[in-house]
Amino acid sequence: MFLDRVGKAASLFPGASLAHGHSRWVRGFWHKALAGAVVPLLAACGGGHSTLSPAGPAARDIALLWWIMLAGSALICVLVFGLLVLAVRNNGARRSERTWIWGWGLGFSMSVLVVLLGFSLWLGEGMLARADDVPRVQAHAAQWEWRFDQPGPDGAIVQTRDTLYVPAGQDFDVVITAQDVIHSFWVPQLGGKMDAIPGHQNIHRLRADQPGTYEGLCAEFCGTGHSFMRFTVVAYDPNGPMPDMSGALIPETRP
Repeated sequence: MFLDRVGKAASLFPGASLAHGHSRWVRGFWHKALAGAVVPLLAACGGGHSTLSPAGPAARDIALLWWIMLAGSALICVLVFGLLVLAVRNNGARRSERTWIWGWGLGFSMSVLVVLLGFSLWLGEGMLARADDVPRVQAHAAQWEWRFDQPGPDGAIVQTRDTLYVPAGQDFDVVITAQDVIHSFWVPQLGGKMDAIPGHQNIHRLRADQPGTYEGLCAEFCGTGHSFMRFTVVAYDPNGPMPDMSGALIPETRP
C-alpha cells in the first residue's frame, strides 16, 4: 500500500478516480439542467388564474405590460452579464469609467426603467373607470364570501353569493366594498386587482370579450378562511336568454 504525504492510503490509479469524479459532475450538471428546463412547464402560465391568458381589454393591457417588462429586464440582465464578462477578461486594460458606469451602467438602465414606468402609467390611466353610462354591479366582501348585486332576468336587482352575472362584450363597473377587513377583488383573465376596503367604495372597470365562466378570488390575506374566498364571473350572451341564477341567489333575495 502506498501512503500520501498526510499518511492516507493513496490510489494506485489516480486517473480513474479523476475520471469517476468528472463523470459524476457531468451527470449532476445534466440533472440540474433538465430540472431547470422543466421549471417553465410548471410555472402555471395558463388556466383560469393566469394573467397571461387574457379575456378582456384590461387583462390584455396587463399581459402586454408584463411581456414588455420582461423584455426590459432581460436587456438589463444581458448588459450586466456582459459587463461582468468584460471585467473578468479585462487583462489589465484601462477603460473609460464615464462610458461604462455612467453611460451603460446608469444611462442605459435608467432609460429602460423610465420607458417602462411611462408605459405602465399610460396603460393604467386607460383602465380607470369614467363617469359615463356603463352598467354597474355591486361586489361586497365579508369573511369569507362575496355577495354581488346585479340585474336579474326581469331587470330587478338580485343578490347572489360567490357568482357574478354580467353581459359579455360590454364594459361594466364593479363597485367594491367590504364589511370587516381589507379584501381584494381579482379576476385574472379580466383585469387587475382592486382592494375592497371597509367604509370606502372602489370602482373597477372590466369587460369579458366572450361568453364564458371566469374564476375570481380574494387576493389579500383576510384571515383563516382566506382560501375559501373564491368566486365566479359568468359572462352571458346579451342577445340570448339569461342564465339560471337560482343556484346562486341568496335566500332572502329570491323573487
